[in-house]
Amino acid sequence: MYISIVIKKSTIQLLRFHFSFFLMPIFWFALSQVIDICIFDAILVFFILHILVYPASNGYNSYMDKDETSIGGIKNPMQPTMQLYYATMIMDIVAILFSLLINFHFAVGVLIYILVSKAYSYRGIRLKKYSIIGFLTVVFFQGAFTFALVYYGVSTNKSFQIPFLPILASALLIGGFYPLTQIYQHQADKNDGVTTISYLLGYKGTFIFTAIIYTFSFAVLAFWFFSTLQQNSFFIMQLFFIPVLISFFIWAKKVWANTDEANFKNTMRMNLIASICTNLAFITLLILQIFE
Repeated sequence: MYISIVIKKSTIQLLRFHFSFFLMPIFWFALSQVIDICIFDAILVFFILHILVYPASNGYNSYMDKDETSIGGIKNPMQPTMQLYYATMIMDIVAILFSLLINFHFAVGVLIYILVSKAYSYRGIRLKKYSIIGFLTVVFFQGAFTFALVYYGVSTNKSFQIPFLPILASALLIGGFYPLTQIYQHQADKNDGVTTISYLLGYKGTFIFTAIIYTFSFAVLAFWFFSTLQQNSFFIMQLFFIPVLISFFIWAKKVWANTDEANFKNTMRMNLIASICTNLAFITLLILQIFE
């Protein structure tokens, strides 16, 4: 007797595997700052986070939201089914089991991340509906916590002595860009009872806020790289951010002139440019460290 399980198109779409690319810079940044990397653990950490945890979080969020308008990475989202819910649960369990191959402490960290991501979307708690709390949750867990988790997980000695400045920089990098990803969803989020940080700031305020937070993030990165004698790495990294800055200011000018420019298409273009450049920047730093 054969049991056939047909994976629905909506399940694949709403897991948004491609969205993991936008969250990947923190992984490469953490990897580039670890002195002794365990290659096996690094591959495993990448798989756990980007193939299991992040897609499961995306899928669970879509199951709870049942979006009818564009969401991150998808212009026309399908409606979720119970299969999506079960898929996210299975992926989370598999992620924790694989995490135990690294060690117990890493598995606990992954479990904490999963639980918080659920609390962020779950209708009974729904941290995302609170502008400040939701924002700080994303900043801390997708930025600071993820950096620390990756740094610990990929290192050979599994030390809890994780440098603070890169953790802070990671939080600021996520904190600076995250409001921009919400700028086209103001009305849709409001209709769902969600007040995002971008809605609170307004269109112009979102761009100003992003510029300020990014300025702080680059200041922290500069202090870190110079204090650890990685000046060349800092200047090389800046070259990759030139296209991001140019795109940011061009888009900001358009939105300030016409708020209709704060749409899904422009948001995804900005997101893609920033992700490509940031990923390439930190991958380059990793390569430089390997060949030092």
